[in-house]
Amino acid sequence: MDPLHLLIVEHDPARRRQLSDTLRASGHAVFGVEDGAAAAAALSAQAGAAMPAFDALVLDLSLPSLDLARVREALAPAEPPTPDSLDAAERRQVALALAHTNGNRRQAAHLLGIARSTLLNKIRRYGLA
Repeated sequence: MDPLHLLIVEHDPARRRQLSDTLRASGHAVFGVEDGAAAAAALSAQAGAAMPAFDALVLDLSLPSLDLARVREALAPAEPPTPDSLDAAERRQVALALAHTNGNRRQAAHLLGIARSTLLNKIRRYGLA
């Protein structure tokens, strides 16, 4: 199973750390925050980032200042984002493939289904070197 990118929202630091450590030990990427506002900010930042969005959200529903409406809006915005240009989408995918393979260009090219020389041209074109 591929590792998941998880967002944990838990106000108790000890519980958040324990859950994060357990999930990291299972090979997952974990980002922990203490409240709903920080969760909404993390989700909003992921929407436009070149990194993969979170696969799952672990949310403590007993948070004292949980703004479910704000978290819900961050998860499913009222207006869909404007689509990227093909160049921007391609650049993002090349960057993701390189990050996923820890910079191994041969593996990234294989993952993208392109020749290594094509990948090298795209790296130069998008300034990803």
